[in-house]
Amino acid sequence: MSIVPRISHGILSLTIENKEDLYKSFMPFVSYGGLFIPTTRSYQLGEEVFMLLTLMEEPDKIPVTGKVIWVTPKAAQGGGRVPGIGIQLTSDDAALVRKIENYLAGALNSSRRTYTI
Repeated sequence: MSIVPRISHGILSLTIENKEDLYKSFMPFVSYGGLFIPTTRSYQLGEEVFMLLTLMEEPDKIPVTGKVIWVTPKAAQGGGRVPGIGIQLTSDDAALVRKIENYLAGALNSSRRTYTI
């Protein structure tokens, strides 16, 4: 897996290095879009999180604020599930969502498994 989550002083840091991991992490079915962040740390639904996202070959980290809307606990690892959280992006992240959709052009309608469904 080439997604690298880190927690530093309460800030999540997520690096997505390739299109396959971006496809698995992106949650297009969520209003404004969402991202799944692999983590074993406990979060509550509705909790606000701040993340610095490094997206493939993008030169700068992208600051993202979101709300936890999905939790896959550590205990759910059966069936190949990765523990983590899904965060809902905001309307402020529209440019990021467009960028992700451009990276994933043609793959969004795939039936391949993701981290959430």
